Amino acid sequence: MARYTDSVCRLCRREGMKLYLKSERCETPKCAIDKRPYPPGQHGQGRSKPSEYGIQLREKQKVRRIYGILEGQFRKYFKTADRRKGVTGELLLQLLETRLDNVVYRMGLAGSRNAARQLVRHRFFTVNGRRVNVPSYVVKKGDTIGMAKGKESKAPMKSALEAIKGKTLPSWLAFDADKNEGLIQALPAREDITLPIQEQLIVELYSR
Repeated sequence: MARYTDSVCRLCRREGMKLYLKSERCETPKCAIDKRPYPPGQHGQGRSKPSEYGIQLREKQKVRRIYGILEGQFRKYFKTADRRKGVTGELLLQLLETRLDNVVYRMGLAGSRNAARQLVRHRFFTVNGRRVNVPSYVVKKGDTIGMAKGKESKAPMKSALEAIKGKTLPSWLAFDADKNEGLIQALPAREDITLPIQEQLIVELYSR
């Protein structure tokens, strides 16, 4: 499968905001967007005002990069949201939020979505007691997210379990430290998604 292999810091600079793609580094003075708060490339500091289409495109690219989704995957998510009853933009974000890799990240079991994706692929987690190694697996209300047998002792899990103790989780998620198990209490509502996203721009882009 195709994947992005260039510096992820360039993505943050291109979108003009921190996408938190490099875990702890994003909170330090080494963060690229703090050092160079302009788009990458030869003409990064001299770009003209974007068109309406350009604004819509950038919003779509920003969301796609936040969640680490390829273009084809993102379009499928949009088509799925568009077929369902409700507000298309909000349903799209709900689908992205309930991906297993994002849930692992939201629970604090990984420092970034990229790290969460790698842990899921290496079979670190279970859903309702069964190992799942598909990052795009969509969880449902009532699902439990646990650690696969023997994985609690691995270094990434040890540090995550220590860090999660003081972490405030989104209201739709819960984590039982005694069982090392998370619970999907509800599907995320729009107000639960605090990322600076204007999903209506994406809907307008795909409605052209």
